[in-house]
Amino acid sequence: MDAAIAELQKPFLDDAQIRSSRSIMGLDTQLVDDGTYFVVEHDGVLAGCGGWSRRTTMYGADQSPGRNAALLDPAKDAARVRAMYTHPAFVRRGVGRLILSLCENAAMTEGFARVELAATMAGEPLYRACGYHPAEKFFDDRGGAPVPILMMSKTL
Repeated sequence: MDAAIAELQKPFLDDAQIRSSRSIMGLDTQLVDDGTYFVVEHDGVLAGCGGWSRRTTMYGADQSPGRNAALLDPAKDAARVRAMYTHPAFVRRGVGRLILSLCENAAMTEGFARVELAATMAGEPLYRACGYHPAEKFFDDRGGAPVPILMMSKTL
């Protein structure tokens, strides 16, 4: 996760924003506890990870403020794609697409018809290529420097 934040965000964020990203992004262990987090390995090396959630929290790690573990209603709410990271050595090799497809299929199996995510600027091209549509762009400054985030969604 740290390698992805540090390296893949460089073309989009300055050093202060990358430092800020580390405090607002990362693993939410609720996803692991819920069994909705995936890890992709290649020859025993971690290539990427990511998951989806049936809970209200849109993004952020265990230490992020404003978390909400309330369950979403698949009949009216969108599932959340969360904590997507590809190791820099494995970008553009299908890792992100694989994880997204695992997330979307699992969410559909649980009755969700839509998914939403909070995209970093580095992740936006992948999500657009996978059929996600942009909604609102905002800046999260909880880590100090303002980090751009783009809300995106997709109908399954």
